[in-house]
Amino acid sequence: MPLGKVIALFAHPDDESFRCGGTLALLARRGMQVQVIAATRGEAGSCGDPPICRPEELGAVREAELRCACRALGIAPPLVWGYADGGLAQVDEREAVERLLSLIHDLQPRVLLTWPPHGLSGHPDHQAVSRWAAAAFRRATSEGVDTLGVLYYLAVPRSVADDLGLKQLHATPDERIDVAVDVTPVWEQKIAAIRCHQTQQGESPILRAPEARQRLFLGTEHFQLAMSHMSDDPLALLGREPIRA
Repeated sequence: MPLGKVIALFAHPDDESFRCGGTLALLARRGMQVQVIAATRGEAGSCGDPPICRPEELGAVREAELRCACRALGIAPPLVWGYADGGLAQVDEREAVERLLSLIHDLQPRVLLTWPPHGLSGHPDHQAVSRWAAAAFRRATSEGVDTLGVLYYLAVPRSVADDLGLKQLHATPDERIDVAVDVTPVWEQKIAAIRCHQTQQGESPILRAPEARQRLFLGTEHFQLAMSHMSDDPLALLGREPIRA
Protein backbone atom coordinates (compact mmCIF):
# COMPACT_ATOMS: atom_id res chain seq x y z
CA MET A 1 0.00 0.00 0.00
CA PRO A 2 1.43 3.46 -0.85
CA LEU A 3 2.61 5.34 2.20
CA GLY A 4 1.40 8.70 0.91
CA LYS A 5 2.80 11.96 2.29
CA VAL A 6 4.08 13.47 5.51
CA ILE A 7 4.31 17.09 6.62
CA ALA A 8 6.99 17.84 9.21
CA LEU A 9 6.51 21.28 10.78
CA PHE A 10 9.42 22.83 12.68
CA ALA A 11 10.53 26.20 13.91
CA HIS A 12 14.11 26.43 12.63
CA PRO A 13 16.49 25.01 10.04
CA ASP A 14 18.29 22.02 11.68
CA ASP A 15 15.21 20.94 13.73
CA GLU A 16 14.43 18.42 10.99
CA SER A 17 17.83 16.68 10.99
CA PHE A 18 18.70 16.09 14.64
CA ARG A 19 15.55 14.51 16.03
CA CYS A 20 13.85 12.88 13.04
CA GLY A 21 16.13 13.12 10.00
CA GLY A 22 16.69 9.38 9.84
CA THR A 23 12.97 8.64 9.96
CA LEU A 24 12.31 11.15 7.20
CA ALA A 25 15.04 9.53 5.07
CA LEU A 26 13.62 6.04 5.68
CA LEU A 27 10.10 7.13 4.78
CA ALA A 28 11.41 8.71 1.59
CA ARG A 29 13.21 5.46 0.71
CA ARG A 30 9.87 3.71 0.94
CA GLY A 31 8.33 6.12 -1.53
CA MET A 32 6.73 8.59 0.83
CA GLN A 33 6.73 12.27 -0.13
CA VAL A 34 8.19 14.22 2.78
CA GLN A 35 7.57 17.95 3.07
CA VAL A 36 9.52 19.84 5.72
CA ILE A 37 8.34 23.29 6.77
CA ALA A 38 10.61 25.69 8.66
CA ALA A 39 8.59 28.51 10.17
CA THR A 40 11.67 30.75 10.42
CA ARG A 41 14.98 31.13 8.61
CA GLY A 42 16.89 30.76 11.88
CA GLU A 43 18.36 34.24 11.71
CA ALA A 44 18.64 34.53 15.51
CA GLY A 45 20.94 31.52 15.79
CA SER A 46 24.71 31.17 15.75
CA CYS A 47 26.86 32.31 12.83
CA GLY A 48 29.31 29.53 13.66
CA ASP A 49 32.49 29.29 15.70
CA PRO A 50 34.46 30.78 14.10
CA PRO A 51 31.73 32.74 12.27
CA ILE A 52 31.18 31.74 8.65
CA CYS A 53 28.89 34.65 7.82
CA ARG A 54 27.80 38.06 9.07
CA PRO A 55 24.69 38.24 11.29
CA GLU A 56 22.70 39.95 8.55
CA GLU A 57 23.51 37.04 6.23
CA LEU A 58 22.57 34.27 8.65
CA GLY A 59 18.96 33.81 7.55
CA ALA A 60 19.97 33.19 3.94
CA VAL A 61 22.86 30.94 4.99
CA ARG A 62 20.68 28.81 7.25
CA GLU A 63 18.00 28.47 4.59
CA ALA A 64 20.69 27.18 2.22
CA GLU A 65 21.87 24.79 4.94
CA LEU A 66 18.31 23.49 5.29
CA ARG A 67 18.08 22.86 1.55
CA CYS A 68 21.38 21.00 1.71
CA ALA A 69 20.06 18.84 4.58
CA CYS A 70 16.86 17.96 2.74
CA ARG A 71 18.91 16.88 -0.29
CA ALA A 72 21.09 14.72 1.97
CA LEU A 73 17.99 13.07 3.43
CA GLY A 74 16.52 12.45 -0.02
CA ILE A 75 13.37 14.45 0.64
CA ALA A 76 11.62 17.33 -1.13
CA PRO A 77 12.98 20.88 -0.95
CA PRO A 78 11.71 22.59 2.20
CA LEU A 79 9.14 25.32 2.56
CA VAL A 80 10.43 28.30 4.56
CA TRP A 81 7.75 30.61 5.88
CA GLY A 82 10.07 33.38 7.06
CA TYR A 83 8.47 34.35 10.36
CA ALA A 84 10.81 36.12 12.79
CA ASP A 85 13.16 33.73 14.59
CA GLY A 86 12.42 33.94 18.30
CA GLY A 87 9.05 35.55 17.69
CA LEU A 88 6.69 32.70 16.82
CA ALA A 89 4.75 33.14 20.05
CA GLN A 90 3.77 36.59 18.75
CA VAL A 91 2.59 35.34 15.34
CA ASP A 92 -1.17 35.47 14.77
CA GLU A 93 -1.99 31.85 15.54
CA ARG A 94 -5.11 31.84 13.38
CA GLU A 95 -3.04 32.95 10.39
CA ALA A 96 -0.40 30.28 10.98
CA VAL A 97 -2.99 27.53 11.44
CA GLU A 98 -4.81 28.57 8.27
CA ARG A 99 -1.52 28.52 6.38
CA LEU A 100 -0.77 24.99 7.55
CA LEU A 101 -4.35 23.88 6.99
CA SER A 102 -4.22 25.10 3.39
CA LEU A 103 -1.13 22.98 2.80
CA ILE A 104 -2.80 19.97 4.42
CA HIS A 105 -5.75 20.35 2.05
CA ASP A 106 -3.37 20.63 -0.92
CA LEU A 107 -1.02 17.74 -0.06
CA GLN A 108 -3.48 15.41 1.71
CA PRO A 109 -0.78 13.95 3.99
CA ARG A 110 -1.22 10.84 6.09
CA VAL A 111 1.16 11.94 8.85
CA LEU A 112 1.91 15.24 10.59
CA LEU A 113 5.10 15.55 12.68
CA THR A 114 6.12 18.39 14.97
CA TRP A 115 7.61 19.34 18.32
CA PRO A 116 5.73 18.36 21.51
CA PRO A 117 3.78 21.01 23.44
CA HIS A 118 6.73 21.67 25.78
CA GLY A 119 9.03 22.07 22.79
CA LEU A 120 11.45 19.40 24.12
CA SER A 121 13.98 22.10 24.99
CA GLY A 122 11.35 24.55 26.23
CA HIS A 123 11.96 26.88 23.27
CA PRO A 124 8.90 29.14 22.79
CA ASP A 125 9.22 28.83 18.99
CA HIS A 126 9.01 25.03 19.27
CA GLN A 127 5.98 25.34 21.52
CA ALA A 128 4.26 27.67 19.05
CA VAL A 129 4.58 25.35 16.04
CA SER A 130 3.35 22.47 18.20
CA ARG A 131 0.17 24.43 18.96
CA TRP A 132 -0.28 25.26 15.28
CA ALA A 133 0.07 21.62 14.25
CA ALA A 134 -2.39 20.35 16.86
CA ALA A 135 -4.96 22.99 15.92
CA ALA A 136 -4.56 22.31 12.19
CA PHE A 137 -4.89 18.55 12.74
CA ARG A 138 -8.15 19.02 14.61
CA ARG A 139 -9.46 21.43 11.97
CA ALA A 140 -8.46 19.15 9.09
CA THR A 141 -10.23 16.23 10.76
CA SER A 142 -13.38 18.27 11.27
CA GLU A 143 -13.24 19.47 7.66
CA GLY A 144 -13.10 15.94 6.29
CA VAL A 145 -9.43 15.53 5.29
CA ASP A 146 -9.71 11.79 5.73
CA THR A 147 -6.18 11.03 4.53
CA LEU A 148 -4.64 12.72 7.58
CA GLY A 149 -4.57 9.96 10.16
CA VAL A 150 -1.90 10.71 12.78
CA LEU A 151 -0.11 13.52 14.56
CA TYR A 152 3.19 12.59 16.19
CA TYR A 153 5.39 14.56 18.55
CA LEU A 154 9.16 14.19 18.56
CA ALA A 155 10.39 12.79 21.87
CA VAL A 156 13.45 11.81 23.88
CA PRO A 157 12.88 8.91 26.30
CA ARG A 158 13.67 9.63 29.93
CA SER A 159 16.10 6.70 30.06
CA VAL A 160 18.14 8.17 27.18
CA ALA A 161 18.13 11.64 28.71
CA ASP A 162 19.24 10.20 32.05
CA ASP A 163 22.01 8.12 30.48
CA LEU A 164 23.37 11.16 28.66
CA GLY A 165 22.81 13.65 31.49
CA LEU A 166 20.48 15.79 29.37
CA LYS A 167 18.78 17.49 32.28
CA GLN A 168 17.77 20.50 30.20
CA LEU A 169 15.39 18.46 28.03
CA HIS A 170 11.74 17.73 28.77
CA ALA A 171 12.09 13.98 28.42
CA THR A 172 9.14 11.63 27.93
CA PRO A 173 8.61 8.66 30.26
CA ASP A 174 9.72 5.53 28.42
CA GLU A 175 6.30 3.92 28.72
CA ARG A 176 4.76 6.86 26.82
CA ILE A 177 7.00 6.44 23.78
CA ASP A 178 4.82 5.00 21.03
CA VAL A 179 7.30 4.51 18.19
CA ALA A 180 11.07 3.98 18.19
CA VAL A 181 12.76 3.95 14.79
CA ASP A 182 16.23 2.47 14.34
CA VAL A 183 17.91 4.80 11.84
CA THR A 184 21.16 2.85 11.60
CA PRO A 185 20.53 2.04 7.90
CA VAL A 186 20.55 5.76 7.09
CA TRP A 187 23.11 6.86 9.68
CA GLU A 188 25.45 8.39 7.09
CA GLN A 189 22.58 10.28 5.49
CA LYS A 190 21.50 11.67 8.84
CA ILE A 191 25.02 12.73 9.79
CA ALA A 192 25.47 14.31 6.34
CA ALA A 193 22.26 16.30 6.87
CA ILE A 194 23.41 17.45 10.31
CA ARG A 195 26.75 18.52 8.84
CA CYS A 196 24.91 20.65 6.29
CA HIS A 197 24.01 22.93 9.21
CA GLN A 198 27.56 24.23 9.50
CA THR A 199 26.66 27.38 11.42
CA GLN A 200 25.06 25.34 14.22
CA GLN A 201 27.75 22.69 14.77
CA GLY A 202 29.08 24.38 17.90
CA GLU A 203 25.59 24.55 19.43
CA SER A 204 25.29 20.75 19.71
CA PRO A 205 27.67 19.21 22.27
CA ILE A 206 26.58 15.72 21.20
CA LEU A 207 28.53 16.20 17.96
CA ARG A 208 31.75 16.42 20.02
CA ALA A 209 30.93 13.31 22.03
CA PRO A 210 32.31 9.81 21.36
CA GLU A 211 30.45 7.97 18.62
CA ALA A 212 28.81 5.59 21.10
CA ARG A 213 27.11 8.53 22.82
CA GLN A 214 26.18 10.05 19.47
CA ARG A 215 24.53 6.82 18.42
CA LEU A 216 22.65 6.56 21.71
CA PHE A 217 21.14 10.01 21.17
CA LEU A 218 20.87 10.10 17.39
CA GLY A 219 20.73 6.46 16.27
CA THR A 220 17.16 5.79 17.38
CA GLU A 221 14.41 8.33 16.88
CA HIS A 222 11.42 8.38 19.20
CA PHE A 223 7.89 9.63 18.78
CA GLN A 224 4.82 10.07 20.94
CA LEU A 225 1.41 9.67 19.34
CA ALA A 226 -0.65 12.80 19.93
CA MET A 227 -3.81 12.18 17.87
CA SER A 228 -4.85 9.30 15.66
CA HIS A 229 -7.69 7.75 13.73
CA MET A 230 -5.55 5.40 11.63
CA SER A 231 -4.65 1.81 12.49
CA ASP A 232 -1.81 1.26 10.00
CA ASP A 233 0.08 4.52 10.01
CA PRO A 234 3.45 4.39 8.26
CA LEU A 235 5.47 5.62 11.23
CA ALA A 236 4.25 2.79 13.44
CA LEU A 237 5.01 0.28 10.70
CA LEU A 238 8.48 1.75 10.30
CA GLY A 239 9.09 1.37 14.01
CA ARG A 240 8.04 -2.27 14.06
CA GLU A 241 9.68 -3.55 10.91
CA PRO A 242 13.43 -4.04 10.34
CA ILE A 243 14.72 -1.67 7.67
CA ARG A 244 17.67 -2.60 5.50
CA ALA A 245 19.77 -0.26 3.42
